[in-house]
Amino acid sequence: MKLYSQTSRPGRRTGSSLVGNNKGFTLIELAIVLVIIGLILASVLKGKDLINSAKRKQFYNSFVKTWELTVASYYDQTGYLLGDGTINGGTAAGGPNGVFDGGGSGINSTAEFNNITTALGDKGIEIPKTNTTRSEDFSYTGMYSGNQTVQLALINRTNYGSTDNSLVFSNVPIDLAYHVDKIVDGQVDAAAGKCVLDGGAAGATWGVANTAPFTVTMVIRLDIP
Repeated sequence: MKLYSQTSRPGRRTGSSLVGNNKGFTLIELAIVLVIIGLILASVLKGKDLINSAKRKQFYNSFVKTWELTVASYYDQTGYLLGDGTINGGTAAGGPNGVFDGGGSGINSTAEFNNITTALGDKGIEIPKTNTTRSEDFSYTGMYSGNQTVQLALINRTNYGSTDNSLVFSNVPIDLAYHVDKIVDGQVDAAAGKCVLDGGAAGATWGVANTAPFTVTMVIRLDIP
């Protein structure tokens, strides 16, 4: 019968052998780990960009474009401008004159938009729906502005030498304004095209997205009537 000592029994490792097998990462292994981390970070950043892009498109399609089409549909169906005279959901008792009622402030209050939605419903035109309880409000969180309630007003507005019936959006995060301008006009130019900065001078820009005040008033000029 064979006898084995405590230190030489098969299947057991001595303390010195365990220490000898503790190896660190090689440079190649570290490089692979760093590459994997880089790919993960790139994917996260790309995913965030895609999410932001989807949010901006949703804002444009479900709020800006929807209201533009709604005003156009009302005109096509009735021959009148929505919000022009009380018979069209406006505030002026007189007959329609081809411009949004309300002068410089236009149609902007809750009560005034209640009249607008009533006029739409009476003509069988779908009332725009947003992510808030009000058809004229849209909740949007900008990259730097935090959460904002973007508010719509219907105004006959003069900007850059042209007076137009316009959709006027206040509290628009600057990063969002840049992208809406690109969608509408094909290029970013706050002082020219259909999408412009409200009240700006010639050569105006949208500003710096990460610098106060973080929001602007954005105008969408309409070709109606």
